[in-house]
Amino acid sequence: KLGLAGGPLLVALLVAARGRLGRADVYLPSAAIFFMKEFGIVLFLSCVGLLSGEAFLRTISRPDGFVLIGIGVLITTVPLMIVAALALFWKYPYGLIAGLIAGGMTDPPALAFAQASATSESPSRIYATVYPLTMLARIACAQILILLLS
Repeated sequence: KLGLAGGPLLVALLVAARGRLGRADVYLPSAAIFFMKEFGIVLFLSCVGLLSGEAFLRTISRPDGFVLIGIGVLITTVPLMIVAALALFWKYPYGLIAGLIAGGMTDPPALAFAQASATSESPSRIYATVYPLTMLARIACAQILILLLS
């Protein structure tokens, strides 16, 4: 099952591959596209925060709560550090590395920082490539873990 995260993401990828939605002669102004993108990110982050707040407090109040948070930090940072080290070893440009890491984290604020500190649009382009792949991989891994552990 793709669920509420994977389904819209897959449809968005298909629409983006087609290049448009609806008639070929109707295009949205870039300001409208920018507004929808930023508004969508704000709504997404708000929902995540609202849904996670209570569970986060319950988790850190448990005796093993900080151990779980530490494991989560390791799961998040170790793969990204390996990717960053390999990208630096292969001498990729800063914009590409920043977009790659932001996309691997699926973190819009990290993309905003990367874009603000880069001199080109490369962080956004790489982020747009890596983000959907990371989201689909997360969804697939979660489904596989559920099947294996149940």
